[in-house]
Amino acid sequence: MQAGKRRDGWTIVSWVLMALFLIFLVWPIGNLLKEAVIKDGTFSLDAFQAFFGKEYYYGSIFNSLKIGIAVMAVSLILGIPFAYFYSFYQLKGRKLLFVLCLLGTMSAPFLGAYAWILLMGNSGLVTKLLKSIGIRGLTIYGFWGIVFVQSLKLFPLVVIYMNGAFRDIDNSLLEAAESMGCKGVKRFFQVIMALTMPTILAAALLVFMRSFADFGTPVLIGRGYSTFPVLIYNQYLGENGADYHFAAAISVIAVIVTAIIFLIQKLATNKFKFTINSLHPVEPKEVHGVSAVLMHAFCYILVALAMLPQLYIINMSFRNYNNSILQPGYSFKNYQKAVEKMLYRSIGNTLVVSFVTLAIIIVIAVLIAYLVVRRSNAFNNAIDVISMLPYIMPGGVIGISLILTYSKKPFALTGTLLIMIIALTIRRMPFTSRSATAAIMKIPVTIEEAAISLGASRAKTFAQITVPMMASGIISGAILSWVSIITEMSSGVILYNNRTITLTISTYAAITSGIYGVAAVFATITTVFTVVCLVLYLRFTKAEDIRM
Repeated sequence: MQAGKRRDGWTIVSWVLMALFLIFLVWPIGNLLKEAVIKDGTFSLDAFQAFFGKEYYYGSIFNSLKIGIAVMAVSLILGIPFAYFYSFYQLKGRKLLFVLCLLGTMSAPFLGAYAWILLMGNSGLVTKLLKSIGIRGLTIYGFWGIVFVQSLKLFPLVVIYMNGAFRDIDNSLLEAAESMGCKGVKRFFQVIMALTMPTILAAALLVFMRSFADFGTPVLIGRGYSTFPVLIYNQYLGENGADYHFAAAISVIAVIVTAIIFLIQKLATNKFKFTINSLHPVEPKEVHGVSAVLMHAFCYILVALAMLPQLYIINMSFRNYNNSILQPGYSFKNYQKAVEKMLYRSIGNTLVVSFVTLAIIIVIAVLIAYLVVRRSNAFNNAIDVISMLPYIMPGGVIGISLILTYSKKPFALTGTLLIMIIALTIRRMPFTSRSATAAIMKIPVTIEEAAISLGASRAKTFAQITVPMMASGIISGAILSWVSIITEMSSGVILYNNRTITLTISTYAAITSGIYGVAAVFATITTVFTVVCLVLYLRFTKAEDIRM
């Protein structure tokens, strides 16, 4: 009877989680699909015909794919060597280097675009300096500008993944390769890259998805280079009114495209399935001479470029502006103006939304991880699969699907903080869920069985033994989730109003209004939040870095 109750307890958890995902994810996506194929009460594919009948529309698919692939390639080219130098060699200031690398990615991508406009736009600081020495025509706008900004923002994600992968390599394998004459560059490509290929593919997919779904960077510096997220936003909030039918159809196409990319990555990963037991982890060794100079130069110059936008934005937050016209001198006038532009409300909403969302994500992610690993069955695995669906969905798709479902009574949630919390919980769940699942898989089940055999209940064992042992994995995923929550743009820009505005949306609104000094204030405060978050993580976990 007691065992039955225990089973019933976890069965109830499974059904509650499934019900939540059906209500807040599956049902909205179903309504999105319905909106895409139903017009005036009848089945119609006219929206899809309109999309594929005009090059401007279907060309956005190829534009987004080209950007995603280019950013993915550049991020891998930059991130893998960075992680290799960091993991295998004793670089000077390693911890500072890694922290700065993380800070480079811990902000909304569009903030980097905004900063580079200030630096390399038509009247940017760098642009003026180049013109003064006779160099013209260099611009941040267009395809290569998007690739440049997104790559600097996303390559640290590759570093995070690859740093963990390199540390899991057993040094005896590398020594064996050297004894067989496989050294230097040859060893790197034939042994190290082969051993870390599953991680490389996972990092590549994450970068591609983040690039593909990015709304802010293309909308600011695309200059007519249409991408999927921008097209969805324009159809939903176009000058001629919202076209839900067409926006829904584009959203469905976006999901199909990203799902295909996801499946391709999964098939490729399956060809590299193996396990590594790192009994003798790689120890970073000293490096001297020209090699040391080149390694340090590569890493520090790259980090400097990634950090430059944020440092410049902080500087610009204190510069005197007359709306969009830069004036001489420094002051706190921008901060005073920001207070008038709902600064306190933006901060309050950001804190409420981020912490409530993160708390929900952690609880659900831990439960899903336990169900999938310790109580694996078809039903629990289905919950896991459904929870991962947002991983392949642009934020605008989530936003539109929730509006279609919860904009009418009795479920009128549009314009509330609750709908933003729901959207962010759904969208950012996969980060913590995957991390928690990986953490619990490393915990031997015999530890839990020993606790139970000593008289502890299953609930007590779960709460006091299993969850604390999962802590590092949970925190790593939670950090990435929290940062992505407070910098969320693509779904928030569709869901917000003046009562629910956040720091990121306030920044975007100020940029589009040409109030650049105030925008810099909002962006600076967002950066401060991410810095505090990272410092607290490193301090309380005593970790040297973040691993996935």
